[in-house]
Amino acid sequence: MFYIIVNFLSIFVFLGIAFLFSNDRKNVKWSRILLVVALELLLAWFFMKFSIGQDIVKGAADAFAWIVQAANIGIAFALPDWLKPTTGMPNFVTSALLPMLLVVPLFDILTYLGILPWLVKWIGRGLSFITGQPKFEAFFSVEMMFLGNTEVLAVSGAQLNAMSARRNYTLALMSMSCVTAAILGAYTAMVPGQYVMAAVPLNILGAIVISSLLNPVEVSPEEDTIASIHKEGEKREPFFSFLGDSILNAGRLILIITATVIAFIALAGFIDKVFALTGLHWLSLENIFGVVLFPFAWLLGFDTNQAFQIAQFMGTKLVTNEFVVMGKISKDIMAGTGLFANEHAKAVLTVFLTSFANFSTVGMILGAFKGLVSKEKNDYIAAHVPQMLLSGILVSLLSAAAAGLFVW
Repeated sequence: MFYIIVNFLSIFVFLGIAFLFSNDRKNVKWSRILLVVALELLLAWFFMKFSIGQDIVKGAADAFAWIVQAANIGIAFALPDWLKPTTGMPNFVTSALLPMLLVVPLFDILTYLGILPWLVKWIGRGLSFITGQPKFEAFFSVEMMFLGNTEVLAVSGAQLNAMSARRNYTLALMSMSCVTAAILGAYTAMVPGQYVMAAVPLNILGAIVISSLLNPVEVSPEEDTIASIHKEGEKREPFFSFLGDSILNAGRLILIITATVIAFIALAGFIDKVFALTGLHWLSLENIFGVVLFPFAWLLGFDTNQAFQIAQFMGTKLVTNEFVVMGKISKDIMAGTGLFANEHAKAVLTVFLTSFANFSTVGMILGAFKGLVSKEKNDYIAAHVPQMLLSGILVSLLSAAAAGLFVW
């Protein structure tokens, strides 16, 4: 009972940390935030106790994965060897970036035809009523649930340029916590699938909560509009000219993101090599983050020994990626041995791992914005990188706490 109470109280600790680092505490709308937190807890109960919820998420994920499979046809034609990873993990470029060459033009076509703006307007209006967010941000939260951070930003270029720097920053915060539908299958092969599927919608609600605390933004009705690529009275660009520009822009964005991610990962590796010069073999970014996250792991409902192990896995995930950790724990977590004889540990760690929140994702998001918006807006986002990483960590912790509360 003690650990259940601690697990429940951890939710308010995570909210408090986000409030502490907020850039505008006076405008935090607590009534809306607590409403979304309550909805997240209700959803966590539903997903932990009933398989129908997991089936719904899986159906939506399969639909997005079907689109990515179509993209792979084109990739296989031009670069067949790239679709056969030798590392045991999905190839980053082919799984996360090259599908953009289909996804971005596809969504741009929907925008060209006026279908996507219509969906954003009406779906966003309904979600906005519940969450209190502007229409586009509300729709974005659902769109990013399966599309992936770079893809969802890439298909939103017109809207990003029509929005203020602070609203763009909200999207950057939220993008830290999404996944790509095509990768969900790889997750479920390594860790319990029911917790993977539960994590996806929980992360979306968590992203709404944490971004609303870190970066509350007041948007007037005049600003809460959906951008269109066609200006009133302007002659529409020929379709194939428009399509060609869309494909070229997607390709340019892929190059920018690839370069940024390589640089970020290399920088983290360089820091670890500098630490190694001290002769202290325990000194690494992974271990540093593991120590920092230890009290938060304990708050998720574990004794000291279990919390230390969980925190080490969390630190590794932040510095590397979720696949590295899943590879390490897959055998034990699927067999329910060692630490994972505890079902609570299975649920909490799986939900925490199911997101793109790590250093390389910061690089991906910065690269995406650099290729899509003005230098002024990009610089504003780049100036808040620590908050972006904090957002990803807090969303993962909040989702893990909500899920773990119903699994013991």
